[in-house]
Amino acid sequence: MSENFSRTTGAAPVVVPPAPSTIAMVGRALAYWLAQYRRTYRGTVFTTFLEPLGFLAAIGLGLGTLVDNGSGPADLAGVGYLAFIAPGLLAATAMQAAAFESTYPVMGSIKWHRTYHAQLATPLRVVDLLAGHLLFVLLRLVISVTVFLGVMAAFGAIGSSWAVLALPVAVLTGMAHATPIFAFAAAQENDAGFAMLFRFGIVPMFLFSGTFFPVSQLPDILQPVAWVTPLWHGVSLCRDLSLGHPHLGSALLHLAVPAVWTVAGFLLARRVFHRRLVT
Repeated sequence: MSENFSRTTGAAPVVVPPAPSTIAMVGRALAYWLAQYRRTYRGTVFTTFLEPLGFLAAIGLGLGTLVDNGSGPADLAGVGYLAFIAPGLLAATAMQAAAFESTYPVMGSIKWHRTYHAQLATPLRVVDLLAGHLLFVLLRLVISVTVFLGVMAAFGAIGSSWAVLALPVAVLTGMAHATPIFAFAAAQENDAGFAMLFRFGIVPMFLFSGTFFPVSQLPDILQPVAWVTPLWHGVSLCRDLSLGHPHLGSALLHLAVPAVWTVAGFLLARRVFHRRLVT
């Protein structure tokens, strides 16, 4: 019909360009966060390096000396406290970094800066801007975890070459927290909920999910609570890899739980984002 119209009117046929692929759309959303990060990355360089240094020096070496010289039962898999705690801190740091990247940046993009609204004024869809922002969080986690793993090696806290695989495990652990926190942050009207999230969620998991001592030392009623958290699975698998004795069966379980949390959180976040930004 357009060809017949062009013959009778002499007008050039209208050529409709193909719609960009989903990957290209997600890449455009990611490009915004990368451009913004180029302006602010200097403020994160020191914390990225100083955080693992502070943790491993103060807790791994300082407190670790007291634990290693103590007479009480420690149940640390026959290794020093530094080697025990370092891979746990690796996973726990990924969780904390993901939580920080998934709270105020998400709320700010909805309520204060309205970044998401500006992106939706383009051909980007809700799922594109969500996936692009989450992909940026994943890249931030890769940087943080890589630096932490390097500091662990410098401290002599790595006992096996299997520890290289702890990097993707820690990143997955962080994403298992990022996606549900994205949904939580998008549903908030103010930042009061973030204080409750950190006080009753992030901090208790950081302290009681096997990072500093085995979960078996918790009261029996609390141990199942730790077992269902993605952090406990991330800590356990990172520790097994760092110490050089991973087991296939337990490794698959430790990967499956945070993977389920990641996917379920993404689906929930997509629903909340759509309700908040579109309907």
